[in-house]
Amino acid sequence: MKNSEKTNQSKSTAKDSKNNMVSPSANAAADLRDFFIDSLKDIYWAENALVGALPKMAENATSRNLASTILEHLAVTENQVVRLENVFELLGEKAEGKKCEAMAGLLKEGDSILEETEPGAVRDAGIIAASQKIEHYEIASYGTLSAFAKALGENDAAKLLTQTLAEEKESDCLLNDLALNLVNIAAAE
Repeated sequence: MKNSEKTNQSKSTAKDSKNNMVSPSANAAADLRDFFIDSLKDIYWAENALVGALPKMAENATSRNLASTILEHLAVTENQVVRLENVFELLGEKAEGKKCEAMAGLLKEGDSILEETEPGAVRDAGIIAASQKIEHYEIASYGTLSAFAKALGENDAAKLLTQTLAEEKESDCLLNDLALNLVNIAAAE
């Protein structure tokens, strides 16, 4: 390749990367604390939406073990909402939600799974799959939030967020065990 071709290619690549720059909105986070609080609002909305969705999931489960696991997680989720309110208080912020597009999408997918499956073991497997996607999103969110809190020196908030992270990981393990040892086997028959 000639030097002039290399130079033109480099200019083209630099120009293309500039065209992909996203302009921030008027209320964009200016520092990590702003982004941290905005992210807390996101997960606060998500947890409240999940409180509303879990009873429907439990009602549509045919496995008593699955329904019981979901209802137990409902109680845990309600406590997590209160814990998030405590985090907001520690930060001197009002506990308010901001629509979490990721959770809204995951809950919509869960509804689709219910509509696309007959009641029984296959639907139960779908409920577990949807639930684990939610758990994985929450695990990623709480891991990030805990790291942000630590970086900002908000150690009490970090402890609360780490406690929730551990609960989400535990829930994922319970769902996985239920899938592997009961539901998926029944669904495959």
